[in-house]
Amino acid sequence: MKFTKLDLLTMLIGLFLFASCKNQETIGLDIDLNSQIQGTLVNTEAVVSQTVKEADIFTTGLTGHPLGYMVDPIFGKTESSVAMTVAPNSLGYDFGTSPVLDSAVLVLNLAPQFYGDTVNSTYSIDVYQLTNQITQFKSNSIQPHNNTVLGSFTKKIFPNTPTQVFDIIAGKPDTLKKVPAQIRISLDKTFIQNTILSRSTTDFSSNAKFAEYFKGLYAEINKTNSTISTTNGGGIAFVNFAGTSSYLQLVYKKTNTTSGKDTVSVNFPININTGPVAANIKHDYSGTDIETQLNNPTPATPYNVTYVQSLVGVKTKLTFPNLANFTTDYGKAVINKAELVVDLSAGTYGAPFFAPDRLSLYRFDIAEQPQNVPDHNQPTQTNRGDFRALADPIFGGYYDSLNNRYIFVITSYVQDLIDKKLIDYGTFIAPTPLSQFQITPTASVASRAVIGTFLNSNNRVKLNIYYTKIK
Repeated sequence: MKFTKLDLLTMLIGLFLFASCKNQETIGLDIDLNSQIQGTLVNTEAVVSQTVKEADIFTTGLTGHPLGYMVDPIFGKTESSVAMTVAPNSLGYDFGTSPVLDSAVLVLNLAPQFYGDTVNSTYSIDVYQLTNQITQFKSNSIQPHNNTVLGSFTKKIFPNTPTQVFDIIAGKPDTLKKVPAQIRISLDKTFIQNTILSRSTTDFSSNAKFAEYFKGLYAEINKTNSTISTTNGGGIAFVNFAGTSSYLQLVYKKTNTTSGKDTVSVNFPININTGPVAANIKHDYSGTDIETQLNNPTPATPYNVTYVQSLVGVKTKLTFPNLANFTTDYGKAVINKAELVVDLSAGTYGAPFFAPDRLSLYRFDIAEQPQNVPDHNQPTQTNRGDFRALADPIFGGYYDSLNNRYIFVITSYVQDLIDKKLIDYGTFIAPTPLSQFQITPTASVASRAVIGTFLNSNNRVKLNIYYTKIK
């Protein structure tokens, strides 16, 4: 067999590579420390902080709708109520001959993200009938309702404790079963008898037809009957309307031609897919430092702390006024790593108002629309993303309970600001759900935090920049 020079060279390279990989455990271990990039640290770049109000949002598609009341010595008062559309169990539902209501219970299935006090606070929830169908869906929308209380709940709320209920099956004994945590509110039987059981089957011909006359239900906290103060704080529960676990349960008797009477249980669903559900969220910052900062955003003496709050509350706006001059100050540079360190202000976190599990960080574009920073601009079906984007655990924003801080890696963002590929229209920090990074105001969690500013001598927000000068 004849070998060309190219064949011989290929064989020799293959033998060399094979010999060099005999011990796979040593691959990558012998690193020349002298060949690593040695970056210079700059952590004195100014960061300007400002507390700003969040914009109101639509609340119809939330993963959990907030319901509760909090009295926070730092953040003031927060309350949230819920308006619900009730749908028929099935189209053209028939209650049978001479139905008589035994009970009507509004069942609100609790999502796990309760925030606040479950030990000392007692929550009183009143239920009313809406006077109009739900057509306004923003977080600040007022939902008109009647003044007659249809039912009340006054208890402590245990969001992780299963509830025991009776399972009613026609013609069989009732059985006790365990279900996930619920708030169960008994409603006025006469009202339900007259407005639902006594109606013609034509009123159940469609969800829209039923909502046209029944309108819906409205639940809000009765602050007078609740045991909530600055001492115990209160809290916000989240109700899950995404599945079939929240509903209006009707137990009634109807005439049976063979055995006389049957006891029937039927659930009328309350579900975001069968009819709108909306939350009304209110914040009262009267007498707080937050009110002062919102009314006076540019004081002569900068503030030592700023604020972030879920439930469409407040967020912190950051600007980096000197990054555009970085090249002038330090020369043309490659940013090896840049991290934003956000310290919590000491003594502002802890039971019952724990620090957020996660914060989001995003920027404004020229139209003041929220955009991901390059380091978190991951591709989606509608966005090409940025090839430099980092995975969530690397990008950061998760609560470090040991050091009471959050760290974001924003290397590409800082590089683009220095190179003037991006303009600093504002960078924002706000709470976000642990499992869902949001660059818009959130109403799916209720946490809040106080963070130090760049001028705070103890706890501060600062930018660590590791760079290499290009000669």
